[in-house]
Formats: sequence, structure tokens, C-alpha cells
Amino acid sequence: MIRVIVQKDDFDVGIEAKILSQQSVRIGGMCTFVGLVRDLNEDDDITGLYLEHYPGMTEKQIHEIIMEASGRWQVITATVIHRVGQLTPGEQIVYVGVASEHRADAFDACEYIIDYLKTRATFWKKETTTLGDRWLETRQSDIDTAGAWVKKS
Repeated sequence: MIRVIVQKDDFDVGIEAKILSQQSVRIGGMCTFVGLVRDLNEDDDITGLYLEHYPGMTEKQIHEIIMEASGRWQVITATVIHRVGQLTPGEQIVYVGVASEHRADAFDACEYIIDYLKTRATFWKKETTTLGDRWLETRQSDIDTAGAWVKKS
């Protein structure tokens, strides 16, 4: 089972991990990643982060990323939850959970998914700083990190 959810509400990591683990008795390992809103970016204090997405398209893009990971590693099930709306530093922004028969596949697929989420899923992010608001662009370092997976093929 693949679950892709884009929502304003927070999520419970424990509940999500339990749902993931109960999908199959073949699961031998799970890897989860939780991203948090930071209070510092580019040496500026961050007081808020606002996210928008393109409903329908964003979920489809995330599903495609998960399917690509499933084509590279033995993924039994995966969940991605990404929040939108107004968030503050310390709040959860993204959950990626991957379950597989073996831990190595779960780790690699989880890392692959989060790397490509940052570069291929359509989200617009606006930071509120002490100096004003600014829309964020995809960082070259994130593009380079995702591009490294091509070399690992």
C-alpha cells in the first residue's frame, strides 16, 4: 500500500509508523524520516514558513517518486505526509516512512524519496524572517544530492 497525503493538520509519527508496520508480515525493517521547520536559514531568523501546493499534481508527483523507489529497492509499503499552510519553527513538516523485508532497502528508499521530494514535488515555500518575507527556490545542493542517485544506478 502506498499512502500520499498532503494536509494542513499535524501528524502523529507513532501512529503512522504503526500503520506502516501493520501492512504485511513480510516487513523486516522500516525507516522513517521526519522533517521539521527550522528557525534559521541563510543566517536569518525564521519566524514562520508558509507552504502551498498544486492539489492533485503534487500528490501524483510524490506517488511517482515512491514508485521509482519501489523499482530500485524492495519496498513493501510507503507513506509520505507533507504539510501545507502556515507553520512555525519546530513544527513537523514532512513524514516519509518506508517498510521492506530488509533494512538496507528501507533506508535507501527512504533517503531517495526525501531527496526527490525536495526537488520534484511541487510545493511553494515562503519564509517569514525578521527582515521580511521571501519565496524560496530549490537549492543547488538539493539538486546535487538528488542527482547523485543517477550515479548510483
